[in-house]
Amino acid sequence: MLIVKVLHLWMVVSWFAGLFYLPRIFVNLAMVASSSVAERDRLLLMAGKLYRFMTPIAALAVALGLWLWFGFGFSGGWLHVKTALVVALLAYHAYCNRLLRDFRAGRNRHGHVWYRWFNELPVLVLLAVTYLAVVKPF
Repeated sequence: MLIVKVLHLWMVVSWFAGLFYLPRIFVNLAMVASSSVAERDRLLLMAGKLYRFMTPIAALAVALGLWLWFGFGFSGGWLHVKTALVVALLAYHAYCNRLLRDFRAGRNRHGHVWYRWFNELPVLVLLAVTYLAVVKPF
């Protein structure tokens, strides 16, 4: 089970790298002038490749987490809260896909400041999940 834990942590760290960087690309996309088609296309290409790369990593992180869950059991209130936060992260991940599709279609509705704040959400969730997994407060 220690190997499963290591692999789970590796996938979680990798997934979070994508969750931190993709909205940062959105910040840059929101700042691109409409006359800079080449820069917009480059950023859209980067965002699309990153999303396609991080999605299977997210699936592996969740699958390995479920393996640990079934191996150790689902006990303690902390694990219920942690699971809810993971579900929220999956929703955040899916919403990033919607934002990417909106950028591609020229339907972006948010400014770069909104994306800067949006970019901070996974940081807060990571702090909470790490606290819950290490301290197990309840």
